[in-house]
Amino acid sequence: MNAVDVEDAPFTPAPHAEVDAAASFRLLADVPIRLSVQVGSTSMKLSDLVELVEGSVVELDRQTHELLDITANGTLIARGEVVMVNGRFGVRVIDVVNTDAATGSLERRA
Repeated sequence: MNAVDVEDAPFTPAPHAEVDAAASFRLLADVPIRLSVQVGSTSMKLSDLVELVEGSVVELDRQTHELLDITANGTLIARGEVVMVNGRFGVRVIDVVNTDAATGSLERRA
C-alpha cells in the first residue's frame, strides 16, 4: 500500500459539510458581538489634551465625505455612512469587506 502525501491530495468536503456548517452557525448565533463605528481619530500631546474645555473642537483624520469603519469585536467588517433612525444615530452599510479575501487582509482595530 502506497502512502499518500496529504499536501498533494485534493480536498473533497464531506457531503454533509454544508449541514454541519449550518448547525455550527446555529450554535454560535447567540454569541454577543460588539459592533462599533469609528468616525475618525487623532493624535495629540498630553498637554493639548488637558487643555480641552467644553466647546473645544478636535479635528479628526477623516474627511466628511469618507465612509466610516464598521468593526465587529475590533475587526474591520464593513464601511458605511451615518443616518438618523427615530431620533438616534444609525449606520448604513455601503461596502462589506470581501470575505473571500485572505484573512491576512482583514484589519484589526484596538
